[in-house]
Amino acid sequence: MILSKAKFLVTCFALLSISLLGYSQAKKDFKVIAYFWGSADEAKQIQAEKITHVIFSFCHLKGNKLNVDREADTATIQELVALKQRNPKLRVLLSLGGWEGCPTCSDAFSTAAGRTEFAQSVKQLSDFFKTDGIDLDWEYPAIEGPPGHKFTPEDKPNFTALVTELRKVLGKKMSISFAAGGFQKAIEESIDWKSAMPQVDFVNLMSYDLVNGYSVKTGHHTALYSSPQQKESTDNAVTYLLNHGVPSKQIVIGAAFYGRMWENVPMTENGLYQSGKFKTGFSYEKIAGELLKDKDFTYYWDDTAKAPYLYNAKLMQYLTYDDKKSIELKTQYAIDKKLGGIMFWEIKEDAKQDGLLDVIDSVKKR
Repeated sequence: MILSKAKFLVTCFALLSISLLGYSQAKKDFKVIAYFWGSADEAKQIQAEKITHVIFSFCHLKGNKLNVDREADTATIQELVALKQRNPKLRVLLSLGGWEGCPTCSDAFSTAAGRTEFAQSVKQLSDFFKTDGIDLDWEYPAIEGPPGHKFTPEDKPNFTALVTELRKVLGKKMSISFAAGGFQKAIEESIDWKSAMPQVDFVNLMSYDLVNGYSVKTGHHTALYSSPQQKESTDNAVTYLLNHGVPSKQIVIGAAFYGRMWENVPMTENGLYQSGKFKTGFSYEKIAGELLKDKDFTYYWDDTAKAPYLYNAKLMQYLTYDDKKSIELKTQYAIDKKLGGIMFWEIKEDAKQDGLLDVIDSVKKR
């Protein structure tokens, strides 16, 4: 009996050790990905020790080739690579496109020759700059994106063919990722998840701009959970991908280091889910430093969506954004769901001290 108990305890200890090791490894592999759109001097200010990846935004197409547009961009990329001196494990990716940044993507990637030429240009630029891969920000294959951008149903299989060619040319060590719209139409119609995901390392799920500059009603632009009034949310998109066979470790959710403001918004429900006209965007730095200190703006928390918002009854202005509380919950959500990590647009918009990246770093370490 004593021997049996001893074996039982040893077995329990072994199982617990394996579980803890697995959890530790999962947290070790948890990605913190910063999109960066700025100058070489601003690149030097990045807290490289608190991120795992930084994505230069943006390169564009010149013909079928990936192109760095300006000498200033070259200097910026070089400074991003230099951050590896402070964080040797940091991976630096070049990004193609962005909103209004890929008007010729549909045509360029419609032929095998175009895809091969592009993939080879990515390899050449990566070798030149000593960067670590490519992030595709084609908004969007197969569905409508910026006004005037061409899209066709063939974009969907062509996107799979593109990432397949990139993997062939870049090999296994280079990172391949892409930014995907986090709204329902994009996740349902834009990407063939089953065939595309085996070719890439991860998807950066843009679970922000879920209400955007074209929206005529307010809502949460970066809600964690759905509500009866708004289906679009981080959890909605993640659940869809998991249900369609995307491995959890390949899903990186998005956080917003900026807010969106509407005007002419009635006081009903303190401006939430009301009619209005989009006005402008605000960096988190400005929200924390100015708007939250403005007595005319009142802070509200939606405990269903797990999202904050501000309302100014005097000016009839409504603001939706991510704050420290929502970022903490999003980061923990990604850890609990065993997702690949969290990314954000855009690192320069964070507060200079005591910002949102500090919250992500704290949750990851605790």
